[in-house]
Amino acid sequence: MPSNNNNNEPVRRGASGALNQFKMEVATELGLSNYAQVDKGNLTSRQNGYVGGNMTKKMVAFAEQALQSGQSGAIGNSAMTQRPS
Repeated sequence: MPSNNNNNEPVRRGASGALNQFKMEVATELGLSNYAQVDKGNLTSRQNGYVGGNMTKKMVAFAEQALQSGQSGAIGNSAMTQRPS
């Protein structure tokens, strides 16, 4: 059985601030302009899910664009992946 390695830590040190800023930008685009101050427990799962889902969609689009333009090194060097044991 695979171990649950969900510690919610960014793969790269120092990425937390950038990821948090990215989250706020995505939330603002979705009409949640005060997302940083809102008690996330008072938002619906759908609202919180939209933020995370749109973050993922934008990151995948960025990676696809980088691969299309031949910048595979930018992706390969961006995060270490673990091999399944």
